[in-house]
Amino acid sequence: MRLFSRLTLATVTLAALMAMPGIAHAKERILTNCFWPPQHYMCTKVLPTWGKWVEEATKGRVTIQIPPKSLASPPEQWGSVEKGIADAAVQFNGFVANRVAGPLVAMQPFVASADAPAMSQALWETYQEYFPNEYKGIHPLSMWVITPAEVYSQNDTPINSIDDLKSRKIWALPGTVANLMKKVGVGVVAGPAVQANEVISRGVVDGHIGLSPVSIAAFQLGPYTKSMTRFKTRIYSTSFSFVMNEKKWAEISPADQAAITAVSGAKFGRMAAQFWVDGDAKAIERFKSEWNISVHDADPAFENALKAESKFLTEGWIKKATAKGINGQGAYDFYVARVNELSKP
Repeated sequence: MRLFSRLTLATVTLAALMAMPGIAHAKERILTNCFWPPQHYMCTKVLPTWGKWVEEATKGRVTIQIPPKSLASPPEQWGSVEKGIADAAVQFNGFVANRVAGPLVAMQPFVASADAPAMSQALWETYQEYFPNEYKGIHPLSMWVITPAEVYSQNDTPINSIDDLKSRKIWALPGTVANLMKKVGVGVVAGPAVQANEVISRGVVDGHIGLSPVSIAAFQLGPYTKSMTRFKTRIYSTSFSFVMNEKKWAEISPADQAAITAVSGAKFGRMAAQFWVDGDAKAIERFKSEWNISVHDADPAFENALKAESKFLTEGWIKKATAKGINGQGAYDFYVARVNELSKP
């Protein structure tokens, strides 16, 4: 009987101690999906770096786990988070244009800078200022913009005019780039970046647009690419949203939510974007040494012609954003101004 009493007392005492602040904490694990190939630095560097920041900021109370392969297709990242298949994931904003308009400001034609971290910070600031309530049913952790896209030829003739474009069948990212190509009169095969190799390697197209140099390397497109044409004012860049399941977010303590927020937002965005900047530099070296890809500056007449053709896209985005309650013109002007202010010369 005494032994039973002692055991009971010990159990009660332990339970009381565990309930005291600072004695024990429930640990939370964020299942963080990565839709890129497993060897891509998003899976091996960017998300693990954020995971380290989260663990340090929460003193080990919150950790992340990255599955060995993607839990959903690229267009379904947002949906997988909503359904609880993953706790957090990165979504290419071009695939959720029917859900959110705000982050597509960074994907308008001829607003891009070569400074991806600057664009990423500018996008986060624009989100905070102009569309902080647009993400319904999901918690936004961060947004970022990658290095700008270029135009690539798969035959010996570089693409450097509207006529050159019209003579080709072009693979393009869905959204801004694909729509611009269609407006110009180009035959387009649109699809996610992770499927570009399948289309390009089989010779279905003879040019492609929408990817930065590092993505050419990452998706193993170098052997099928002959030349790259780059614009003085960058034609296009891609933005992503890093989102989390609202229910999972609510399970995390307010203190740890604040800690995670502090290492997300613009900080995460700039970090993620810098990997693209570094990757571009390494990829350009491979263009020269490994694949013999020539690099050409766009003819000013070509650039001006595409700018003129692209105006309908920006006008359409401003109209759509305004219809959703966003000051579209204000957001656009703010983003462009901040990109110019933050970008390195």
